[in-house]
Amino acid sequence: MLAVVATVVHGEPVQKQNLTLPEGADTQREAVVDIFVDSYEAYMKYAWGHDDLLPVSESYTDGRNGWGASIADAMGTMWIMGLCDWFDQAVNYTATVDFSKSKTDDTVSIFETTIRYVGGFLSAYELSGYQYDVLVDKAEQVAQQMSYAWVGNNAIPFEYINFTGHEPTIGTLTLEWNRLSLYTNNDTYRQLAEMSVQHIINMPSPLPGMPANNIDPATGDAVGGYVTWGSGSDSYLEYLVKYPRLTNTDDNSYADAWLTAVDTSVKELLRTSTVDDWLYLADYDDDKLIRHVGSHLACFAGGNWILGGKLTNNDTLVNIGLQLTDACWNTYASTATGIGPEEFAYASSDGNYTGGPAPDEEQLEFYNEHGFYITAPDYILRPEVLESNFYAWRVTGDTKYLDNAASAIKSFQQYLTTTVAYTGIDDVDNTESTKIDDMESFWFAEVLKYLYLTFDDPEHISLDDYVFNTECHPFKAPTAKSVYGSGS
Repeated sequence: MLAVVATVVHGEPVQKQNLTLPEGADTQREAVVDIFVDSYEAYMKYAWGHDDLLPVSESYTDGRNGWGASIADAMGTMWIMGLCDWFDQAVNYTATVDFSKSKTDDTVSIFETTIRYVGGFLSAYELSGYQYDVLVDKAEQVAQQMSYAWVGNNAIPFEYINFTGHEPTIGTLTLEWNRLSLYTNNDTYRQLAEMSVQHIINMPSPLPGMPANNIDPATGDAVGGYVTWGSGSDSYLEYLVKYPRLTNTDDNSYADAWLTAVDTSVKELLRTSTVDDWLYLADYDDDKLIRHVGSHLACFAGGNWILGGKLTNNDTLVNIGLQLTDACWNTYASTATGIGPEEFAYASSDGNYTGGPAPDEEQLEFYNEHGFYITAPDYILRPEVLESNFYAWRVTGDTKYLDNAASAIKSFQQYLTTTVAYTGIDDVDNTESTKIDDMESFWFAEVLKYLYLTFDDPEHISLDDYVFNTECHPFKAPTAKSVYGSGS
């Protein structure tokens, strides 16, 4: 087995040197801009100032406290695409919003609010040349209220908080709150975010470096022992290697924790399908059983391993990341629409246990053809497969990743259009699928930004100059250190 942690880690350029785009890339790039423009024009007409457009019914919804999540998530993409008039309009609107009060009766999600609003505003502040101070002011306005999620001496914040009474109801906040401290000269935000991650790094875990999926903020103790690269743990694991790259901190504990998690995953969680040898990351449940399951959300891991492998000069990890990315792309290539499902499962040499029902005859037939079977067939405009595909292109220069992205654009144009704009579908393996009436804000922030950058000049928002938060908001990074982690 690969002893990842024992590898001496040296930083090296992430992107393939002298990478150039082939002819025709500009056509795909312009197609992405067209999708963005169609989507945002519909948002402005039917949902302006609200969180999400409901594109089927031409209405809106406010699932992120009514502050305009789509505006926050779209700003950086607008700037990158050169849609400067819309960017100015978005800044002017944001200046009018009181982020100290929720516009809805909902509690405030610390994680979701951080990655969308705080991350979106601070990234837009950087991208636009540090000229719109109101973006920092608004990021701090919402963060000041969220800081009440740390109750007493608790190291872990509650995930939900009521802004009216500051009653908290675990996300990872290090990238965003570090930048907020930098631009406000208030180090409290960085300290709070780091304290939480340090607590998780140092707490007992079901597998080395892999914390349990749930933690009780009141006690700081794990709840159960479920381990996954999917929902609940994904951003914690993602930021362990991104935080040292963004900050060049001399504290090796973050990169070392990431390498430990990856080493454990190689030894305990990697599984190869019995059909076509696709490589997957399994889950490990409360009963210490391997669950042969995957998800669109967890498909970020391929890109994260590619990035981390480059930063730690470990080609083995890069290659595993590329294999994980290819397996996730196969979930797109195998469906009738060319779009991947929300959840899937598979069999490997140690069985096909998923914790749920055994596959039926139709699922087994699909598995025998494709090396996975679908367990949740919906697509809600998630970005993770295209995210990892973007990293794979920028690192290898293999044009198959451009072909993948072009295929996704065509599928989106063909199957996601609705009354206005674009929306999710209930069944990716049905070309006549019913539509989901919600255009999530991360459509603007993630899907369309990753696709645009895939076909844009590789030196624009280079992976050697920027670190992306988990909502695809890029932060300017310093020149890379020669070493990340202690190598021990």
